[in-house]
Amino acid sequence: MSRLKKAITHMEIVLLSKEYPPHVYGGAGVHVDYLSRALANVGKGSHTIRVFCFGDQNEHTDNLVVRGIDPNVTLPPLRDPRHKSVQDALQRNLFMVPALNHPDIVHCHTWYTMLAGCIAKQLYGAPLVVTAHSLEPLRPWKEEQLGSGYELSKWLEKTGFQNADGVIAVSESMKQDVHRIYGVPEEKIALIHNGIDDHQYRPKRDPGVPASYGIDPERPYVLCVARMARQKGIIHFLNSVPHLRPGTQVLLCVSSPDTAQIEIEISAKVQQLRTRSDHPVIWVDQTVPREDLISLYSHAALFVCPSIYEPFGLINLEAMACGTPVVASAVGGIPEVVADGETGVLVPFEPAVPDNPEPRDPERFAHDLARAANGLLSDPVIRESMGIAARKRVSSRFRWEVIARETLKFYSRLIKS
Repeated sequence: MSRLKKAITHMEIVLLSKEYPPHVYGGAGVHVDYLSRALANVGKGSHTIRVFCFGDQNEHTDNLVVRGIDPNVTLPPLRDPRHKSVQDALQRNLFMVPALNHPDIVHCHTWYTMLAGCIAKQLYGAPLVVTAHSLEPLRPWKEEQLGSGYELSKWLEKTGFQNADGVIAVSESMKQDVHRIYGVPEEKIALIHNGIDDHQYRPKRDPGVPASYGIDPERPYVLCVARMARQKGIIHFLNSVPHLRPGTQVLLCVSSPDTAQIEIEISAKVQQLRTRSDHPVIWVDQTVPREDLISLYSHAALFVCPSIYEPFGLINLEAMACGTPVVASAVGGIPEVVADGETGVLVPFEPAVPDNPEPRDPERFAHDLARAANGLLSDPVIRESMGIAARKRVSSRFRWEVIARETLKFYSRLIKS
C-alpha cells in the first residue's frame, strides 16, 4: 500500500540514455533532452526526474538531475575495433546501476542502456519501461559499424523488450514492429508520439544565416538535415539532385558519420554533383547550432527527408514547426507526422526485401523524390499554404507537455499494477 501511495503522490523517475546534451547526435538524444525537461516541468512539486547518460554531465535544476557516467577504467583492447562502442556501453551500464538509488520507474532509451535497466529491475523491483526509437533487426547495415557486436546489440535489445513491464512506441508503425519482432503483447505497448517545442522551433527569418552558409537567400533552396547513416537515405537524395528544377540550390546539413565508409561515399557523391551538375550543392559536415538551423528551416523552399527506415521522423516536426513543407519517403512513422497533400508530399517506397529497407528500385526512388520536390518548387502558393498547415498540425498534435502527461500516466499505471 505504501508503494501505491507513493506512486500517486511522488515518483522517483530514472531515465537511462546514451545521449544527452551536449553529447547528442541523433533523434533519441533529442527526445530524452526534451522529454526529461517536460516531465520535470509537468511534475514539479510531485516527481523527481533523474537522467543517467554517457558522458561527464553534472546538472541539478529543481527536480531534474542529470549525471553523466564516465568510468575512469581502461579495459583490454578488443581484437575488432568495431566492438569498442559495445564494450563501452556495457562498461557504463555496470557503473550506472549502483547510482540509481531505488527508483520507482526505470525508463531505458535504446539498446545502449538496456543491460542497466534489466539489472535495475531485478535489484530494485522497479517497473522497467523501454521506449522503442528503432529496432536493431530492421537496421542490418549496423553490422558495417559494429561488426559481430551487432549480434550483441540485437540480443541486448531483445532482452530489454522482453523484460520490460511496459513499452512506449513513438509511432503506430513502431508499435506493430515491436509486437511482430519481439512478441511483446499489444496491451503492454503504449503509443506516445515524439514531440516538439513549438515555441523554440518557429518561423524565424534572418537572410544573413543562410547567406553565412553560402546560400543565396533570394533563390529557392532544398534542405536536407540528417545524421550520416544509411537509414537516412542521403545517397538517394543526392541521386535525385540532377533531376531537380534548374537553378535549385541544395543545402545538405549532414554530420556524425556512422562509419568512415559512408562518409567517403557521400563525399564522393557531393564532389561528383559539384563537377557534373548545374545545381549548387553546399555540404555542412559539422553540427549546425540550433538557432542557425531554425533559420535555415524557415528560409528553405522545402525540406526533404529521404529516409529508408524511420520509426518516427522527429526532423520532419522541426521543419514543419518552422512553417516549411516536407517531401518525405512514406516509411515507418513518417505518414503519422506528414499529412500527404496537406503539410507536404509523401513519396512511395518499396523495400527490396522485407526487414531490409533498401529500395527495390533506387533509380525510381530518386526520380520520385525529385518529382515530388519539383511539384512544390513550381508552386509557391501551395508551398505557403502547406507551411501554414504544417505549423498548425505540429502545434495542435505534438507538444511535449501533452506527451509528458501521457508518459506520467503510463508510469503510474505500471506502478499500480
